[in-house]
Amino acid sequence: MAREIAGEIILVPLVSGMGDLEDELFTLNATGMAVWKLLDGRRSLNAVAALLAKKYKAAPAVVAKDVAQLVAELCRRKMLVEVKGRK
Repeated sequence: MAREIAGEIILVPLVSGMGDLEDELFTLNATGMAVWKLLDGRRSLNAVAALLAKKYKAAPAVVAKDVAQLVAELCRRKMLVEVKGRK
């Protein structure tokens, strides 16, 4: 479950047995929020990274790496699931 509160997005997994409370909440900074808002299940991670690189005038390879790391962490925490056929 995601909620925007005071300009931040707070993610709370809806699965039991997640472990420590520290691992149960995840706050996204402004960059993470931008990624989260683009993860719609239709865009690939490469497309998300390309949009963000263009928006922020940043190096595409750096943005792609950052997006991949954030998504990997969210998947590890079961806050995102992979849609097969997308990269």
